[in-house]
Amino acid sequence: MTKLLVTGGAGFIGSHFARTFPGAEITVLDRLTYAGDRANLDGVEHTFVHGDICDADLLRQLVPGHDLVVNFAAESHVDRSIDGASAFVRTNVLGTQTLLDACLEAGVRKVVQVSTDEVYGSIDSGSWSEDAPLLPRSPYSASKAGGDLVARAYAITHGLDVSITRCSNNYGPRQFPEKLIPLFVTNLLKGRKLPLYGDGGNVREWVHVADHCAGIRLVAEVGEPGEVYHIGGDVELTNTELTGLILAACGAGWDRVEHVADRKGHDRRYSLDDSRLRALGYRPQVAFEDGLKETIHWYTERRDRWT
Repeated sequence: MTKLLVTGGAGFIGSHFARTFPGAEITVLDRLTYAGDRANLDGVEHTFVHGDICDADLLRQLVPGHDLVVNFAAESHVDRSIDGASAFVRTNVLGTQTLLDACLEAGVRKVVQVSTDEVYGSIDSGSWSEDAPLLPRSPYSASKAGGDLVARAYAITHGLDVSITRCSNNYGPRQFPEKLIPLFVTNLLKGRKLPLYGDGGNVREWVHVADHCAGIRLVAEVGEPGEVYHIGGDVELTNTELTGLILAACGAGWDRVEHVADRKGHDRRYSLDDSRLRALGYRPQVAFEDGLKETIHWYTERRDRWT
């Protein structure tokens, strides 16, 4: 039986990932900040530990005996990082290093560092390959790039079997409503306006959380130490196009939208070349139209989880 440690496992993506390992012996470590919720783990057989990946003493006790460690623990909201970067550097860089030290000492067989396409900055055309330079433009993305580089260094210097995944924008049920899709959906349900940044022309790829987690699991099984693997979706939309799809799905009109001042350093476009992972068998399974409908239905039916 696989013994799996999921850090940040009470969050949106980590809790979904825990569901992909039925029959495994799962331990979830989470600090339960504003975006962590134990209710996300309802129905998942697991042992829960309330703690911080920056706590070296806790990790020395907790990590030994696990076969696989997947690190989702992160501060992840760009706007919050602009307002205050220190928590992002602490968790995303120092926390990653502290966790990797514990994994190295415990002899963990496999570690996966979960990261983001935002570490590359912005791309006008084409798509990034895994060897593209890291040119982050926000404190959040800079801190994630730092954690990724620490992970790569541990693979090369210490021989730790750690792989890195970088994904495009995630969506799906249980996401904390600060990100675009759940924010816009819940604002509509509350009768509020949708705050659309700038001219709405920023472009993002979208991947359903279930597809993201399937990609992570594939990397956990066959990923090479020190290597990066992109996990992409099959749809690219401007924020204006996405807003239109959300409005249509909710039966609302453009009078519900207000344009607001653009975010500082707002990256114009992200795009990942995920052919490396597709060569290993990865394919997104959730059509965006279906995934968006499922997501809107969840927020509509589970107001108790976000109001």
